[in-house]
Amino acid sequence: MDLAALHAELRDELETAMERVLRSGWYLRGPEVAAFETEFAALCEVDGAVGVANGLEALELTLLGLGIGGGDEVIVSAHTAIATWLAISHTGARPVPVEPDARTMQIDPAGAEAAIGPRTAAIVPVHLYGMPADMERLSAIARQHGLALVEDAAQAHGSRIAGRPVGSYGDAGAFSLYPTKNLGALGDAGIVVSSDRSLLGRVRMLANYGERRRHDSEARGFNSRLDELQAAALRVKLRHLERWNVLRRNRAGTYLRELARVSQVVVPETTAGALPVWHQFVVRVAERDAVREKLARRGIECLVHYPTPPHRSRAYAADYPQPLPVTECLAASVLSLPISPPLGEDACRRVCEALADSVQP
Repeated sequence: MDLAALHAELRDELETAMERVLRSGWYLRGPEVAAFETEFAALCEVDGAVGVANGLEALELTLLGLGIGGGDEVIVSAHTAIATWLAISHTGARPVPVEPDARTMQIDPAGAEAAIGPRTAAIVPVHLYGMPADMERLSAIARQHGLALVEDAAQAHGSRIAGRPVGSYGDAGAFSLYPTKNLGALGDAGIVVSSDRSLLGRVRMLANYGERRRHDSEARGFNSRLDELQAAALRVKLRHLERWNVLRRNRAGTYLRELARVSQVVVPETTAGALPVWHQFVVRVAERDAVREKLARRGIECLVHYPTPPHRSRAYAADYPQPLPVTECLAASVLSLPISPPLGEDACRRVCEALADSVQP
């Protein structure tokens, strides 16, 4: 992800936005944050949004705002970044992992329904790699069982399924705005979206020391606020998000066409009706680490999202001794190819050629 190249084309717009904030003398909870919240809510086709400090806290504060805490269980994908599990654990609730569908790498709705128990309070689907989970089935399951539904949309800004934006299906959607995301700040940031105004009010209160009125904390809240400089930069970048997502889809299309001929490479499949935004383009290969080293020797940097499943991390392993074979197989074989708006068509073809050579026995 070449952030310098991405920002170079926006230099004048970003500098104008930064100067506007510096001249205003208002750096927290001001007009830039309010405007960005309104604009991002419009993207997600919901009634409102609350900017917070980062994506993990966006998810944590949403769960807390829904009243989820100690004694509750929250169903979550086993194959995800550990931040998703940490947000659940920080509320006092227990993550209940569900294996993904190996084809799409998204949480399996049938497995999610089978995991529902007497303590289940919520389902947290993750739109991993910018590829939407099956929200129509998951929404129906949540409604049938009276469960909260919170979308971890940290990697899926602007993605849609069945014509609706991610973040609009659940009680709320939680987004990360980390610099490498499809919509990234110039530092850390996050945002919660919802059409439940009461929930948004609780999230905003919890994010600001538990205060709705100054010096009157009604809950043991947090300090998790989006600042004016980040909001101003995000407003600039939001205007370019759809163009960048189209470029990502074009690059993904090249990968899918070129790699369809390479039998040793398993390309990702999307959920029916989904319009991905390809935050990552993740293939699966045997001998993944050896393949990655071969690509590196040819000047192609690939990453692994994610090599250690949450249930095998030192933070969780003692509490989750049972194997999760699909998740563990994915962790051993996934490889993220370069994909970002500045990446050209020729570069994608070179990556495909190099990968085809690298997987040969």
